[in-house]
Amino acid sequence: MLTAITRAVSPAIIHCEISFIDRKPIDLATAQDQHRSYEMLLEKLGARVHSLPAEPALPDSMFVEDPAIVLDELAVILPLGTESRRPEAASLAQALSSFRKLAYVTLPGTLEGGDVLRIGRKLFVGLTRRSNAEGIRQLTAILAPHKYEVIALPVTGSLHLKSAVTHIGGNTLLANRAWFDTAPFAAYDWIDVDPAEPHAANALAFGGTIIFPASFPRHRSPRARLQAQGFHITPIDISELQKAESGLSCSSVLFDAPSPP
Repeated sequence: MLTAITRAVSPAIIHCEISFIDRKPIDLATAQDQHRSYEMLLEKLGARVHSLPAEPALPDSMFVEDPAIVLDELAVILPLGTESRRPEAASLAQALSSFRKLAYVTLPGTLEGGDVLRIGRKLFVGLTRRSNAEGIRQLTAILAPHKYEVIALPVTGSLHLKSAVTHIGGNTLLANRAWFDTAPFAAYDWIDVDPAEPHAANALAFGGTIIFPASFPRHRSPRARLQAQGFHITPIDISELQKAESGLSCSSVLFDAPSPP
């Protein structure tokens, strides 16, 4: 059964880390409502949602994708590239231990799940301000016994690799190709975001549905190609969360787990 781990919005989100956008005031109540709508949409689309309680002292803690990578065989717990965020991993690791055995990347390696794009047995990992070569080296060693291929590539224009590219199914990627090294993806087909919406490449795709932020209306331009490939497009408003550099993938950890008895 598709399982999603999420975490409630921290009341400290107004103090979140910002790297690639200008800081704007965040309305906490609106951010919380938008995140609840996100969780409800995941449930509507068939996911079993485990929502963890808010972490009042950790502003970015709702971004549960970053401290862990969950694969079929194990979950890898990660030391985040921002020191103040590293305490987020402990409670997420505890939650994941009910579903997977755990392995750990350790300092001086740093790695964030937002930099890891999985396509089958390949993990494309961005070299960014948050994820370094040592973190990628350790991940490669951890996953080698499980026959995963780890492919590192530079990312220059965005916070994470998955801010710039989404695997939407089959052999197709939605991307802003100006922000990362596209050479490792030579075998894939591209759907490019509108240049007027450079941050629009992060979407959430599963079960034949692609969830897009409603604040990117120019997604109508690639929409026809997506619908022609059989995808259903569902917009959702995360405009307040986007002020914290939120995308759609970063607010949940998605994986398969046995259905409850």
